[in-house]
Amino acid sequence: MRRLAGTMVPPVEPLLDRLGARVRDARTARHLSLRALADESGVSLRFLGELERGRGNVSILTLQKVASALGTSAASLLAAAEAARPRRVISLLGLRGAGKSTIGARLASRLHLPFFELDGLVEAAAGLSLPELFALHGEQAYRRWELEALERFLARHDDAVLATGGGIVTHDAAMEELQRRTTTVWLRASAEAHWRRVRGQGDERPMADRPRAREELDGLLAQREPLYARARLQLDTERLGVAGAVAELARSLDEAGR
Repeated sequence: MRRLAGTMVPPVEPLLDRLGARVRDARTARHLSLRALADESGVSLRFLGELERGRGNVSILTLQKVASALGTSAASLLAAAEAARPRRVISLLGLRGAGKSTIGARLASRLHLPFFELDGLVEAAAGLSLPELFALHGEQAYRRWELEALERFLARHDDAVLATGGGIVTHDAAMEELQRRTTTVWLRASAEAHWRRVRGQGDERPMADRPRAREELDGLLAQREPLYARARLQLDTERLGVAGAVAELARSLDEAGR
């Protein structure tokens, strides 16, 4: 049965969601942190967080304080929120070897959307390759770069297909952004399929100096499966293959009106 299934995040009022996105985009464009905006506007950090998540039913006076700190007006933010059409950003989740690059590029072509890889955006911003970034600064620094790159991407793109890194599901802040502002899709496959695909691509990294690499992969997939399962949609790529996965996902997105 070719049915996509997933766990939805709690629904929000569409206008508040769009208003929150406009506030977040305006803040990001001005390179302001949430705390800096709180200090500038006099609005609490906690409420601003709720506002940007689309869960803050803000008063006109409070919105004007926020707008003024962003160099705009409450009327402009509201008008932009009312005029905004729904986003069509599809973010693909899964371990390395899930098919995010291949399926993502083909899906983007079919939907006439641009295709991006988040790791590539991180590398461009950092001026370093991912191995260099991890070696020099560690995973914690990489996660900061990843979130910043994601925020910039979402501020600039309302229509796109985005392939994410395999570990992004362990980064709560990044996943909250993806769940709130994109349609998340888990490209699901067995550990054996992941292993076979990575080796088929000529990538020897999983085996280099790690005799238990296959066992580690099995454990990693088992550990992350509950996190991947939070995606709005799930797609069995092992059963469908690349062409079938692209067709199924495109059809399901069309049915959802996205």
